[in-house]
Amino acid sequence: MTTSYDVSPGSPEVIDRREGPYGEVVLRRHGGLLQIIANGCFLMDTSDGRSERLLVDAALGALDGRTAPDVLIGGLGVGFSLAHAAAEPRWGRIAVVEREPAIIDWHRSGPLAELSARALADPRTEIVEADLVAYVHETSDTYDVVCLDIDNGPEWTVTEGNESLYSGTGLAACKRLLRPGGVLAVWSARPSTDFAGTLRNAGFQQVRTEEIPVARGVPDAVHLAVRPG
Repeated sequence: MTTSYDVSPGSPEVIDRREGPYGEVVLRRHGGLLQIIANGCFLMDTSDGRSERLLVDAALGALDGRTAPDVLIGGLGVGFSLAHAAAEPRWGRIAVVEREPAIIDWHRSGPLAELSARALADPRTEIVEADLVAYVHETSDTYDVVCLDIDNGPEWTVTEGNESLYSGTGLAACKRLLRPGGVLAVWSARPSTDFAGTLRNAGFQQVRTEEIPVARGVPDAVHLAVRPG
């Protein structure tokens, strides 16, 4: 997710509004920004992307130097994480799980294509239309890195069902997706000491938090943890 600090004048313009499997999803333009709203809740916009890029870079940096690591990105959003991963030749497979068909369409043939068209054309990229919470429990695929960015953090979820992803059970499922020595990276709108403890209790090692200063308020954060080898 991306927190907006836009001060563009005027009212937002609704570009598209759809009823999806999880409720209403809206794409708006406000000044020079594109914004995604779900069930009346602001999710993200195209104002920055620094913390999403750090999410991907920090996860890659925490790996043990393996060749062409595969990454799973949970949440397509406005495409910052995907575009940044695809711009890095060291990644292998880049899978993105997104549950909203509208968001996928806006990237494939809508206004968000300006951010992600090159990444979507990359042969390493695969878009998986699925609920991430269900996907981590059901898939047989494994990855070297799992990046989660579907909420505003473990303590500020977009939908009630997402809370389970950050529990011991959900983190155990994420750990199962990771190959030995693999990295879990979780974006958050604010650091969470409690979540760091939950990661350790779930069996992760080398748990740490990287903070990203923002224009106002508490910093964004990326929580990092490693599955034991």
